[in-house]
Amino acid sequence: MAAPQFIHLRLHSEYSITDGVVRIDDAVETASSDGMGALALTDLGNLFGLIKFYSAARSSGLKPIAGADVWVTNTQEHDQPHRMLLLVQNHTGYLNLCELLSKASLHNQRHGRAEIYPQWLSESLPANEKGAKKKTLAEGLIALSGAHQGDVGVALLNGEEAKAREWATHWQTVFGGRYFVELQRFGHAQDEAHIQLACQLA
Repeated sequence: MAAPQFIHLRLHSEYSITDGVVRIDDAVETASSDGMGALALTDLGNLFGLIKFYSAARSSGLKPIAGADVWVTNTQEHDQPHRMLLLVQNHTGYLNLCELLSKASLHNQRHGRAEIYPQWLSESLPANEKGAKKKTLAEGLIALSGAHQGDVGVALLNGEEAKAREWATHWQTVFGGRYFVELQRFGHAQDEAHIQLACQLA
């Protein structure tokens, strides 16, 4: 059995308009030279760089992973939205992520951010066939909790373990077991505290 490989699942490129400094070609070249088998592109609230990324990754022998870092509306405190990372698992997931980002841009702009309402991920979509299993916009997507900026992380850092567990259980149900508690070390003051609390929760 091959040893597990490190793969970047969170990457903002120049298409993350407000905070991306990494150019797609440079990221792909570096990942390829480091011997990575895959690389994700998860720009903030958009898929603008996906075609360029997909082509560059494939031509470099990397498996491209599509996704987006999204804002999720905080229904309790509207000025403090949460973050969540959505990764595309299959074609259905790609279509659903496009739908979510479009709905956010058209119907839920706040302070220049296109935010996803939490209920959009769990609402049943109209069935194509009579008796068909109910589907949601979470189908075909893998979710990472957003670390200290996600709803679970914020609750943990506020000492609200029960609330964090409630959110984690909710998202685990919504995503059908494709929801994962995310750990990050980016040099933020809360990183270590969050990692300890998140590991206990997981």
